[in-house]
Amino acid sequence: MSKATVSAPKPAAGTGVYDGVDHSEPTGHGNSPAAWTTVFVMLLGALVMAIAFVIANTPIFIAGGVVMVIGLLVGFGMRKAGYGVGGSKLKNSGH
Repeated sequence: MSKATVSAPKPAAGTGVYDGVDHSEPTGHGNSPAAWTTVFVMLLGALVMAIAFVIANTPIFIAGGVVMVIGLLVGFGMRKAGYGVGGSKLKNSGH
């Protein structure tokens, strides 16, 4: 047997996935009424689907999937109505 040490290959400098990312502008976390409503409705749909899966009820499972799609549509509609990040309904009017 050889007693030579084996080490993992080291990547070349500057080849990372995040090398070209601009970190000077904060990305935010989607904190808006549209985002929170979307998450809440989709979690409700996921809960319905999980319960339906456990009790092996296909129609209820599909209904949970429909609730999740409705959550996406509600969030998209709220964003278009100005309740998304930087939306017109969320601007501070100075009062």
